[in-house]
Amino acid sequence: MEITAVNFIILALGAYRMTHIITTDAIADGFRGWVWSKFGPTTKIGYLITCNWCTGFWVSLLFVAGASILPQLTLVVSLVLAISAVIGLLSALVER
Repeated sequence: MEITAVNFIILALGAYRMTHIITTDAIADGFRGWVWSKFGPTTKIGYLITCNWCTGFWVSLLFVAGASILPQLTLVVSLVLAISAVIGLLSALVER
């Protein structure tokens, strides 16, 4: 996939949303609890899933790799996540 400005924005917003799901959203509470039961919340792996910078790096790496290996699928998934991110960001702005 050619990384145009539009594709970059879609991938970036998609990676942002996936990072937020992993580190913060209630929907991933079970996943975070499972990781903490195996490794503990104070371990490096336990910390990884609550740190936006840390998780964001690995999610971004996966998205870029996905864009290289399966570009169409990665773009579709990223687009869905990007739209979700924009909705969440706009909702937070409107609720102020």
